[in-house]
Amino acid sequence: MKYYIIAGEASGDLHGSNLMKAINLEDPSADIRFWGGEKMAAQGGTIVKDYKELAFMGFWEVLINLKTILNNLAFCKKDILRFQPDVLVYIDYPGFNMRIAQWAKKQGIPNHYYISPQIWAWKENRIKKIKRDLDALYVILPFEAPYFKEKHHYDVTFVGHPLTQVIQEERQEKETLTHYIKDNDKPIIALLPGSRKQEINKVMPVFLSVIDRFPHYHFVIAGAPGIDPQWYQKFTLHPSVSLLHNQTYALLKNAYAAIVTSGTATLETALFGVPQMVCYKSSGLSYAIAKRIVKLEYISLVNLILQKEVVKELIQEDCTHEMITSTLTSLGEEKVRKQIENDYLGLTKLLGEKNASQEVAQAIITDLQ
Repeated sequence: MKYYIIAGEASGDLHGSNLMKAINLEDPSADIRFWGGEKMAAQGGTIVKDYKELAFMGFWEVLINLKTILNNLAFCKKDILRFQPDVLVYIDYPGFNMRIAQWAKKQGIPNHYYISPQIWAWKENRIKKIKRDLDALYVILPFEAPYFKEKHHYDVTFVGHPLTQVIQEERQEKETLTHYIKDNDKPIIALLPGSRKQEINKVMPVFLSVIDRFPHYHFVIAGAPGIDPQWYQKFTLHPSVSLLHNQTYALLKNAYAAIVTSGTATLETALFGVPQMVCYKSSGLSYAIAKRIVKLEYISLVNLILQKEVVKELIQEDCTHEMITSTLTSLGEEKVRKQIENDYLGLTKLLGEKNASQEVAQAIITDLQ
């Protein structure tokens, strides 16, 4: 069968690569064409466009890049028609993917969506388009299936979280960082500032402002795969700061604590068992708009899933030198670390042990037969 997969971010590239691997196992003759990145490309198939050309974050950033986004939508539709897939598979990235799904429904192409749009957080009225345009929706957070069923009378399939399987396998392989970083005899504080330059530029100055308060730690930045390592040089001038490029999991295996921006990285950090704080800053306009329309008590996936503040969240005006200093100090306390460890065990239990990629691949293929 012919599969057309669209992933528009680094996390989508990771989950897309595992899905492609599972599809190839279930359907050895699969012909896959995709939007994604190097991880998906490593599984074979034909790449159409790299996700790094698509990554626009925030309301203002989307607005100023609107022409590029519209051109990408038009190009995608033409490419789908040329390929004539048996199924379209969307991975997260709802702003783009739901528009393609609306168009594809009219073309009679089956629409399968993996990693649901977060309508429980904002733009809940998207449920109308979900019901109208999607043939199947696969959700990865334990509270999503009852949310869709009870509130919107819509059946979805909970497949487990794809990171549980990935990280379980990763944790079995030990790695050391002695060849990569300076001051390798000190405990490591992992800095995960995101995968987009604009968000990194927002948070890194305040992250780095606390370094001299913690001379007994070494700070290591997780360099995003889509950014040239040379770009990070301005952040690594201090002798207590190193860069580890495209090796986030190796970093988390060796980290004592972490400072993380909101997103999938908060869940990855938790699944590696690393005590963390979540820090987030965006442009003033983007934050003001988001604050009006996003109705959530927490922004990190760890806290959302457990429905309590397991990890400290320092958002916008709270993301300061003083607050980061205080929180990082507390993450060194044995009592605090033990409580976080216990909460992480509860998180892992809630996420379950399903192999999400395999579940989705089998569901898609069964539906098409």
